[in-house]
Amino acid sequence: MDFFTFLLEHPAARYALLTFTGMFAGFLNSVAGGGSLLTLPVLIFLGLPGATIANGTNRLAIMLQNIVGVVGFRRKGVSDFGYGILITLPAMLGAVFGTLLVIKLGKIDKSGVIFNRVLAGIMIGVLILTLFNPLKQFQLQIQNLSRTRKVTAGLIFFILGIYMGFIQAGAGFMIIATLTIVNGFDLVRTNALKMLVVLFCTLVALAIFIRNGHIDWGLGIALGFGNAVGAWVGSQWAVEKGDKRIRVVLVCAVLAFAAQLVWKSFLTS
Repeated sequence: MDFFTFLLEHPAARYALLTFTGMFAGFLNSVAGGGSLLTLPVLIFLGLPGATIANGTNRLAIMLQNIVGVVGFRRKGVSDFGYGILITLPAMLGAVFGTLLVIKLGKIDKSGVIFNRVLAGIMIGVLILTLFNPLKQFQLQIQNLSRTRKVTAGLIFFILGIYMGFIQAGAGFMIIATLTIVNGFDLVRTNALKMLVVLFCTLVALAIFIRNGHIDWGLGIALGFGNAVGAWVGSQWAVEKGDKRIRVVLVCAVLAFAAQLVWKSFLTS
């Protein structure tokens, strides 16, 4: 009996795995991003269809995580609700299109082959971004936002919203890139804004997934509890040594999950 067969036959083990995975992912998301690169493949390996139920269940956990994360940043005095709304509104509109698109893909790609390969490619791409971190070379410390920058940010966040509605995984890195490069924000303000944008886009996507019946509530709540705990810890603490260790684990996990997704997609094609 392999590990995932054991998990499928023992519900308590599945809930425990998702809770601990969620804790790590929530912490990771609050200090940088990429948590869904771990949680979404785990849900797929537990037998949930990737584009629909795994995707929708993951949004429940992300919502709980970001509620806690936003509150955590506000308690630390880091909040920019005014500008957050400016970039959140176009992102929410994009999220509607992205969510409807992935649900349509799920109806066409019932075996999940296309979605698994897309996810594997995204995982590798985001991993490269994480390792080489090109943001350090292009950070602009600009205090006064011009109208052009605000319009540019709005357009970019509409596109990011489509992506967040479609798959979510790795969106945190893209938001950090936009807020850092286009707007010149520091990483503390960027992370607080990131969690606000993701929260509202997730609410939109989650509502659509719920309407279409694409949520496993039990697994979603277990994962969400872990995400919330991890997000709270991550929003309170930012330790450089811990961040380096997290990156090592993330690299190993992403490579393993991406390889498994590609292998699984060829077996079912």
